[in-house]
Amino acid sequence: MDIEQRQSELIDHFVKQASAVSNAPSLASVIVEATSNPLLFAFSEILALPNVLQLEATDNSVYLDLLRLFAHGIWSDYKSNSDRLPQLTPDQILKLKQLTVLTLAETYKVLPYDQLMQELDVTNVRELEDFLINECMYAGIVRGKLDQLRRCFEVQFAAGRDLRPGQLGNMIQTLSNWLSTSENMLVSIQDKIKWADAMSEIDKKHRKDVEEKVEEVKKSLFKKLHTVSRPTSTSEGMRRSALNLVE
Repeated sequence: MDIEQRQSELIDHFVKQASAVSNAPSLASVIVEATSNPLLFAFSEILALPNVLQLEATDNSVYLDLLRLFAHGIWSDYKSNSDRLPQLTPDQILKLKQLTVLTLAETYKVLPYDQLMQELDVTNVRELEDFLINECMYAGIVRGKLDQLRRCFEVQFAAGRDLRPGQLGNMIQTLSNWLSTSENMLVSIQDKIKWADAMSEIDKKHRKDVEEKVEEVKKSLFKKLHTVSRPTSTSEGMRRSALNLVE
């Protein structure tokens, strides 16, 4: 089963589970379970549920903040706000560090080891490479190459995270700019094709004119050569007279 299908099934499971409960403690329990699940990396559908959003400004609002952290945040965000969030379990810590790698991989295609070790609180290269291989690449959320010589991770693929607030508008603007640029490029290419076609026609006409002129020159030369090589009646008569005198 590929990662997209697996995510879809897990999201559907937790959305149904969260939708079926109405009291805050039960919702908090579902949120903890979802953020601890080792195979789930998308949370926006759960976050969008009306009963989940109703946790705002309640005694359990910290669990709504926790869900937002897993939807959009990274490990350093938790460290900066750990006093206002529930204490994370080992599974949640692992998950948040995996999500941190995904966020970095969205922005950069080459991730220096030093940057990764700082963001993940990893103390040595061996521990970092083990984490990238065992917890990220084997999990199917990223693919890439570990470059020990250059001390970096070259990203080839990274699973997408939930869109952050305002990110959709930026993506639409980026795509609109790309579309406009593509249309301008297409017009430019079409103009160049037309120019090339016109030049091709001019070249064909020029070749035809040259070939016709060459043919005319050949015919003219042939006529001149034929005229020079053909004996005239006067020269033929003189030749015969000379022969008679000799006789």
